[in-house]
Amino acid sequence: MAENVFPTKGNLIAVKRSLDLAKLGYDLMDRKRNILIREMMGLIDTASKVQGEINDTYNRAYIALQKANITMGVINEIASEQPLENGVHISSRSVMGVEIPVVTLEKHPAKPYYSLSGSNSLLDDAYISFHRVKELTAALAEIENSVYRLATSVRKTQRRANALRNIIIPRFESTVKFISEALEEKEREEFSRQKMIGKTKERKKLEETARDSRRSHAS
Repeated sequence: MAENVFPTKGNLIAVKRSLDLAKLGYDLMDRKRNILIREMMGLIDTASKVQGEINDTYNRAYIALQKANITMGVINEIASEQPLENGVHISSRSVMGVEIPVVTLEKHPAKPYYSLSGSNSLLDDAYISFHRVKELTAALAEIENSVYRLATSVRKTQRRANALRNIIIPRFESTVKFISEALEEKEREEFSRQKMIGKTKERKKLEETARDSRRSHAS
């Protein structure tokens, strides 16, 4: 890049401005990356806790369901009468320009849709546990999708920051050095030229003074 730029003061100012912008861009990218990583790590911790609670709740739900099947017989008919969940809504929020999902599940009390007279407490426990799993699953889906999008953005931001730090900024710095050295060399040459002109003028002046002096003595 340096060899393709003509060494002028105007170009030096322009390249220095571009260098400053590149450094500012790198700082902003690095700051964005750090913020995204902090956000992502916080979500990963939360996801681990939610996943653990889901596992525990699933275990409790299936144990209760097995016991209900034993005490009541197979409850497929009761299960088929349960309404489908259609209260899931998805929106989004922005974190440093990254759109991450917000999953909202309409809150409903864990009210059974089966006859209490034809059930028992084991079925109730299974129903309540599966209801809780549904809420936790919606929360986990939001978290895991958010982590994926944040991780993708972190990788892109890191690549851009690396390109600025390792390619763009060194290239501009090299160009600034090239132009500065070329201008300094030009200034030295100009100084030497002016000095030679000054010495030549001084010599001519001395020669003229000497000629005038000889003429005055001759007359």
